[in-house]
Amino acid sequence: MRAKKKPTVGQVAETAADATFGAVGTVIKVLVTVLLVFVTTGLLFTCIFAFYVKTCLTDELDVSLSDFTLAESSVILYEDEQGQWQELVTLSSAEKRIWVDYEDIPEDLEHALVAIEDKRFYTHKGVDWYRTVGAFVNMFLGMRNDFGGSTITQQLIKNLTQFDEATVQRKLLEIFRALEFEKKYEKDDIIMWYLNKVYFGEGSYGVAAAADTYFGKTLDQLSVAECASLVGIINWPSKYSPFASVANNKERQETVLRVMYEEGYIDYDEYITAKEEELVFVRSENEAYEQEIYTYYEETVINDVLNDLIEQKGVNRETAQSMLYSGGYRIYSCLDPRIQGIVDSVYTDVESLPKSWRPADSQQLQSAIVIMDPYTGEIVALCGGVGEKTINFGTNRATQSERAPGSSFKPLAVYGPALEYGLITQNTLVNDAGPDEIQLSKTSWYPKNAGGGNSGIINIRTALRLSLNTVSAQILDKLGVGASYDYLTQRLGITSLVEADRNYASLSLGELTNGVTVREMTQAYASFANDGVFTRSRTYTRVTDSSGSNIILENSPKTHVAWTANTAYNILDMLQAAVSGGTGGEAYLGTVPVAGKTGTSSYEWNRWFAGTTPYYTAVVWTGYDMPEWMYFYGNPAAQIWKTVMERVHEGFEYKSFPAPYVGYDTKLFGDLTEKLQEQLNPSPSPSPSDSPSPSPSESGEVAESPTPPDEEPDAPTEPPEPSEPVGSEPPAASPPPAEPPGGTEG
Repeated sequence: MRAKKKPTVGQVAETAADATFGAVGTVIKVLVTVLLVFVTTGLLFTCIFAFYVKTCLTDELDVSLSDFTLAESSVILYEDEQGQWQELVTLSSAEKRIWVDYEDIPEDLEHALVAIEDKRFYTHKGVDWYRTVGAFVNMFLGMRNDFGGSTITQQLIKNLTQFDEATVQRKLLEIFRALEFEKKYEKDDIIMWYLNKVYFGEGSYGVAAAADTYFGKTLDQLSVAECASLVGIINWPSKYSPFASVANNKERQETVLRVMYEEGYIDYDEYITAKEEELVFVRSENEAYEQEIYTYYEETVINDVLNDLIEQKGVNRETAQSMLYSGGYRIYSCLDPRIQGIVDSVYTDVESLPKSWRPADSQQLQSAIVIMDPYTGEIVALCGGVGEKTINFGTNRATQSERAPGSSFKPLAVYGPALEYGLITQNTLVNDAGPDEIQLSKTSWYPKNAGGGNSGIINIRTALRLSLNTVSAQILDKLGVGASYDYLTQRLGITSLVEADRNYASLSLGELTNGVTVREMTQAYASFANDGVFTRSRTYTRVTDSSGSNIILENSPKTHVAWTANTAYNILDMLQAAVSGGTGGEAYLGTVPVAGKTGTSSYEWNRWFAGTTPYYTAVVWTGYDMPEWMYFYGNPAAQIWKTVMERVHEGFEYKSFPAPYVGYDTKLFGDLTEKLQEQLNPSPSPSPSDSPSPSPSESGEVAESPTPPDEEPDAPTEPPEPSEPVGSEPPAASPPPAEPPGGTEG
C-alpha cells in the first residue's frame, strides 16, 4: 500500500485561506442578512409609524387664536312674539381676566418666561428636539411618566385643548400639533396668547390680572424683580403663589433671575439689584364683583354651549369658558318667554305649591320641570328648583339630579318596546295574578300590585291605565331585559342607566340604580307626540360671532326614529286613558287631550308626572333633596303639571292626537285557555275570531271588575274605563277627586 502524499506548505496555506475566506463570507452574509432585516424592519416600522401619525396624531385642531377675542362679553338672545331677537342676559365670568396686546407686555416679562420655560423658543419651530429626546430617554430609562421637554408653544396648545393626560400618545400629538401651530402663527402671537391664557392662581388668568392681584399694578409698572416673581408662579401656582408662601415665591423668583442672567437677558448688576429688591405683595383694592344670578334656563344654555365647544372644538372646559364668556358670542336660545314666565310664577311662589299633610323634617318640597316642543326638540322653559334662586350653578334638579321614575318609566321601558316588536297590542289578554299562578321564565322575582290585589284576566290597555306591576313584569319577561335596556339607551336617549339596571325591578317598575333626569324623561316622552321620532332636546339653535356673520356652533335638530308611528299612537291612546280614567286624573285639562303617566318610587321618595299634549311635552318631578317619605293628598307632580300647562294652553285650539290602528288579535300571555272559558265564556259560544261582533278584548273592557287597588296613593278611585272604542278621544269630563294616601306605586 502506497503512502499518501503529504500536502505541501503552499497547499496547506491555500486550504487555510479558502476556509478563512469561506468563514468571512459566511459572516458577511449573516451580517448583510441581519442588516437587511433591520433595514426592512425599520422601513416597515417607519411606514407603520407614518400611518399612525397620519391617522391618529395629525388631527385637525378645530380651534384657532381668532376664536379667542377675550375682549367682548357674550350675549344670550331669545325671540319675542314679533319674531325679533332680544337680549336675555349678558354673560360675565367669575374668573378674573384682563386682556393685553403683545406691545403692552414688558420685555423683561417675556424674557423671564422664555428663560425659565423655553430657552430655545426663538430658534425652534415649535419643538425643542434636544429637550424632547432627553425627556423620552428619561422616560424610558427612568421608567417615569414625567415627560417634560414642553416648549411654550406646546404648553399653549395643552392649555387650549382637553388633551393633558400624561401618555406617550398625548406627547406625540402635542409635538405634531406644535409643529403645525408654528406654521400658522408668529412667535409674538404665541407669547401674547400664552401670557393671556396661563393661570397664575388666586382666580387670575393672564399676566395682567396677576399683576393686579399680587402687586396692585399694571404691567408697565412692573420691575424686573416683579416680572420674575410673576413668571415663577406659572410652574406651580398653589406652591409658588406669594399668598400661599412668600418664601417659595422668593426662591422661585431668584431661580428665574439667575437663568435670565445666564441667558444674557439682564447683566450682573441688574441681576443683583433685582434679587435684592424687596417685593411688596398687596391684594387688589378693587371692589368685589357682584355677579348676576343666572336663571336655571340660562345656566342650562351656558352648560350646553360649553359642552358643545368642548366636543366640537377639542378644547378643555377652562378654554371653552374663556371662549364663551369673553368671545363676544351671540347665542340664540330656544326660550319662550311667555311659557317661562308661567313656570317662574308657579315655582317661585312656594306658598302656592302642594302642601304635605305631614310636613317633612325641616325640608321644603322641591320640584323641577322641563317643557319641550316635541317636534323641534326645543326646550321652551324649565326650572330646576322652587323659591328664589340665590347662587349660580348650584344643583339644577331639571338637568342634573337623577331620581327613580317609578311607573312613569313603564311606557318607555316595557309597553313601548313590546308594542314595537309585535309582542302585544292594546287588546292582548294577560292574567293579572299573584305568584301562585304566575312564574316568570327568567327570574324567581315577582312584584305585587299596590294594595296587593289582582284583577284576573284583563287587556294591556287596562293594565297600563291602572299601572299594574304584575303585568309590567310579565311583558318585560317576554320582551327581555337586554332588549328593554338597549331600547332605552340606544333609541330614547337615556344616558343615566348603568349595568346594574339590567334587571326586572329597574326596568319594569322604574326602580333605577341612579335614576333619570327630568330632561331625559321629557325628550323620551316627546317621541310619542312626534310620530315616533326621537328629537334630542336643545336649549339653543346656533352660536355666532359678535357680528352674526360667522357660525361658531350650529345646533340643528338631531333626530332618529324611535318607534313606528302606530306604536307611538297606541301609547298616546293608552296614556290618554290613564289620564281621563286612570292614575293620572289630576293632570286632566279638558281643553286639549293629555297623554301621561304618573310615577312613584319606593318609600314614596319621588313623585312624577310625564305627559304630553299635541302642543308640548312636559315632565314634572317632586321630592325632597334628602329623600323622605312624601305625605300628600294626591300626586303633587301631577298637580303642578296641571297648574302650569293649563295656563300654557290658554286660548289654544283643540287638537287631537292621531288615532292608532289597534288590531283585533287574540294574543295571550301564558296559558289562559281554561281561565278564558271560565271567565269570558261560561257557556259554549263562538270563538272571538268567528264572532260577528267584537270580542270583549276588542272593546277594551275585559274583566275590569273587580277593579284592582290603585297603584299609587295619589290616584283617584277608579271609575270604569270610558266605553268609547279604543283610539277615540277621551271625554271632556272633570277627573274624579283625589283620595288620601293609601299605598305605593311600583
